[in-house]
Amino acid sequence: MLCNAYWYPLYVFLRRRGHTAQDAEDLTQGFFALFLDRGAIHTADPQRGRFRSFLLTSLQHYVVNEHHRASALKRGGRSVHHGLEFEAAERRYSLEPRDEETPERAFDRRWALTLLDRVFARCRDEYEQAGKDRLFASLSPLLTQGTTDRSYADLARDLGTTEGALKVAAHRLKDTYRRLLRDEVAETVSSPAEVDAEIRHLLAAVGSSR
Repeated sequence: MLCNAYWYPLYVFLRRRGHTAQDAEDLTQGFFALFLDRGAIHTADPQRGRFRSFLLTSLQHYVVNEHHRASALKRGGRSVHHGLEFEAAERRYSLEPRDEETPERAFDRRWALTLLDRVFARCRDEYEQAGKDRLFASLSPLLTQGTTDRSYADLARDLGTTEGALKVAAHRLKDTYRRLLRDEVAETVSSPAEVDAEIRHLLAAVGSSR
């Protein structure tokens, strides 16, 4: 599940390293075919660090080995695929910032943005399942922009509630988002003690690109 969610940051890393779109696709697909199908994922020891770092290091080793063997995959060369949407990947990559960012920093930034997108989606789904989709739609800008486009008073009238109740709902939404953020990050680090440090690292990676 994590690999399927976070493959695109690896693609960005490879493109930043100078690989063509086709080579980056081949290497990413080949890496995951090896990583998942041959059980390499079982070498991911939570006590040895973050999954983010483990995955990137594993990819770098794979690329070196592929270069030495001169046997990089060709598109469609494997019978096993993992649902990675490469057709959209290059379109997404064309929208990435064009600066002097290193491949490693590009990887961290894209990993962070992917994680935040997943947390936002999980939060939205939780509210929709509770029948609070209108409330989420009204207050969700707080999660991405830090503010809403309209006043609490205006939003409260639209939602048929009071301004005070809406402010309480906004506070609860932020709490839910923070909980889901910590849950998502906890899946990629070795212990709960590392969650706060990883969140700070990822938020810094996003902030440094702005």
